[in-house]
Amino acid sequence: MKTLRTALLIPPLLACCALACAGPAPWYWWVSKVDGARVCSQTPLGPGWEQVKRPYQDSRCEKLAIAK
Repeated sequence: MKTLRTALLIPPLLACCALACAGPAPWYWWVSKVDGARVCSQTPLGPGWEQVKRPYQDSRCEKLAIAK
């Protein structure tokens, strides 16, 4: 019985540990295909925007993220 209980507890505990080690998502410059406007965002803005392939650490896209 203890083996079954342990086997059921280990996967959720491992998932929690993996989430605890995760860092924040990187920020990217997005450039408008229409007028060239630039926006710093973590998520895609839609089909009218192109992502600049340099990740940043902050929401102002000033501190470059270090590649691991």
